[in-house]
Amino acid sequence: MRVWVWVAIAGLAAVVVVTVAVAVIGTSGHALLGDTDPGPFVRFGAGLVRVLADASGAVCTGALVFAALLVPSRRDGILRVGGYAAVRTAGWSAVLWLVTSAAMIVLDTADASGKPLSEMDASGVAGQFEALETPKAWAVTAVLALVVVIGCRVALSWRSVVGLAVVAAVGLLPPVVAGHVSVGNGHDLATNAAIGHVVAAAVWSGTLVVLVAHVRRGTEYAELACRRYRTVALVCWVVLAFTGVVQGLVLVPLSDVLSTRYGLMSLGKVVLLGLLGVVGVWARRRAVMSKPSPWRLAGVDILLLGVTFGVSVAMVRQPPPAFVSTEQSALDALIGYDILTPPGFWQLLTAWRFDLVLGTAAIVLAVGYLAGIRALRRRGDAWPRGRTVSWLLGCLVLLLTTSSGVGRYAPGAFSIHMVTHMLLNMLIPALLVLGAPATLALRVLPPGPREWLMSLLHSRVAREVTHPLVACVLLVGSYYALYMTDLFASALRYHWAHVLMNIHFLGTGYVFYWVVIGIDPGPRRLPHLGRLGTLFAVMPFHAFFGVILMSSQNVIAENFYRSLSLPWSGDLLADQRLGGGIAWASGELPVLVVVIALLVQWSRADERAARRHDRSPGSDDELAAYNAMLAKLAESRRQ
Repeated sequence: MRVWVWVAIAGLAAVVVVTVAVAVIGTSGHALLGDTDPGPFVRFGAGLVRVLADASGAVCTGALVFAALLVPSRRDGILRVGGYAAVRTAGWSAVLWLVTSAAMIVLDTADASGKPLSEMDASGVAGQFEALETPKAWAVTAVLALVVVIGCRVALSWRSVVGLAVVAAVGLLPPVVAGHVSVGNGHDLATNAAIGHVVAAAVWSGTLVVLVAHVRRGTEYAELACRRYRTVALVCWVVLAFTGVVQGLVLVPLSDVLSTRYGLMSLGKVVLLGLLGVVGVWARRRAVMSKPSPWRLAGVDILLLGVTFGVSVAMVRQPPPAFVSTEQSALDALIGYDILTPPGFWQLLTAWRFDLVLGTAAIVLAVGYLAGIRALRRRGDAWPRGRTVSWLLGCLVLLLTTSSGVGRYAPGAFSIHMVTHMLLNMLIPALLVLGAPATLALRVLPPGPREWLMSLLHSRVAREVTHPLVACVLLVGSYYALYMTDLFASALRYHWAHVLMNIHFLGTGYVFYWVVIGIDPGPRRLPHLGRLGTLFAVMPFHAFFGVILMSSQNVIAENFYRSLSLPWSGDLLADQRLGGGIAWASGELPVLVVVIALLVQWSRADERAARRHDRSPGSDDELAAYNAMLAKLAESRRQ
C-alpha cells in the first residue's frame, strides 16, 4: 500500500476521533469555563482545522529533520535527491500549515469569545484578537509557517535546511504553550513538558511519513535513513513517554483518571503510546533478524500516530479536571506553585522543583560528555582532567541554578532572579566553554555527525555571532534591553517567556566566552591580546548596569511582584537594589576565572610556538649563526 494511502487513512481516523469527541463533549466544555457556546460550526470547525494544522506542521517539521539528519548531503553541503524531495514535501506541508493556522486565528477567536462567525465582523475579530492569547499564538505560527514556505522554495544547502527545521519546530509551540498547559497550579511543569512532547511527536510522525515515501521511491541511502530513523524514533518515544506522564500528573489528579473525559482520553494516549512502542520494538527485531520488509509495520505506526493526533486535539476541546476541581491562588496563576515560606539558606538549598528544560539539559550534557570521554579511553586516547572538571562543574551549577530553591524562588524576588541571571550568563557559560565540548565531540562522533558539527561551527551564523562586537552587544546589551524597558515585566507573566529568557542568558554568555576563552574550533580566532581587550571592554557596561539598578527609584515589574502577595517580600525597591548589588559584584569571580584561564592559554600558546620554532628545519642554522656572531663580538673586544 502506498504511503499516502496510509497517511489518508490516519488522517481520516484523526478526523473521526475529533468529530466524535466534539459531539460527545458538546457545550459542556464551554460551560465548565463559564463561556457561551459559539455554535456547532465553530466547535467542529475548530477541532477539524486544528487536526489539519497540527498534522501539516508535524509533516513539515519531520520532513526538514529528515533532509537534515537522516540522509547525507554532498561534500559541498548541497542536498542530494532524497533531501531535496523531503524539502519539497516540507514546503507543500507548510502551505497547508499556513492556511490552517490563519483559519485557526478566526476560529479560535470565535470559540474563545463564544460567538458564531455570523455574529462577528472584522472589527469584532480584531478586538477579541487583542484580548485573547491563543489567536495571537496562531498568528505567530502562521508567520513562521510563511517563513518556512518561502525558505523551502530556495533552500538547497544542508545549513539552510537545519535553520528551517528549527523555525518549523518553534512554530509548533505557540498554540501549545498558550493553551491549557499555561494555566493553574503546576503550569510551569506542564508547559516545559508540552514543549518536549509536541516537538518529539512532530519529529517522529513527520520523519516516518517521509521515510516510508523515501524507501518506496527506492532513493539512495535508504538503508542509512532507516537505521538513523530507528534512533530518532527511540529518542522521541522516550521523550513522549516522560513528558506525557508529567503532563498527565499535573492536569489530571489520579482520582479523576477514570471518572472524567479528560482522564479517559489521557489514558487512551498512554495505551496508544504503548502500542507505538511495541510496534517499534517489533520493527527493530525484524530489521535485526533480516526478515523481509520490516517497513510494512510503518503503516500501522502511521495509523496509530494519526489516532493519537486526534485524541490530542480532542483533549484541547475538553478542560482538564485540575481547572475545575482545585482552587487556584494568585501564585498558581502567575508562577504555578507555592513559595510562601521565606527563602532562607536551607530553603534555597533543599526546596527543589526540577526544571524539565534546563535541568534535563544539564544531566544530558554531563552524561553525554562522560560517554565521550569513555569512548576516547576505550581506544587509548587521553582527555585533560581540567576540561572534564570544568564541564561537570558547569553542568552541576546549571542544575542547581534552575532546579534547586534558587530557581524555585527566582520568579518571586528580583534579587534571587538576578542571582540566576548572573550564574546563567557569567559563571556557567565560562565553565562550559572551558570544557571544550565541540573538540571532544569531533574526536568521538562518527563521520556523518562530525561533518554536521564542523559545518555548524564554521557557518555564516557562527561567524557573525562570534564577532567580538556582536558577542559583546548580545551579552551586555540584553541587560539594558530587558530591564530598562517593559520587556522583563511582560516576560514574567508567561512561563514560556521565562524559559526563553533563561536560554537566552545561557546562550549569549556561551557565545561571549567562546570568543574570549574558547578552546573549540570556530570561524574566528582572536589573538590573546584581543581576547583580553574584549573581556575588559564589557566590564564597565556590566558594572554600570548594576549601579543603575542600585540607584533607581522605580521598581521594575512592580505590578507583577505585588500581585504575588508574598508575606516575606518586604520592600520591593530595597530588594531591587540588592539585585543591582548582586549584578555589580557577581562579575568579579567569573572575570577572575576567565583572566586566569586566558593567561594560562596565552602562556601555553607561546610555549607551543617556541617548540614549533625549535623543531623547524632552519632553527639549528639560525642558532649556529647567532652563536658565531656572539663569538666574533667577543673576539673583537679582546683585540
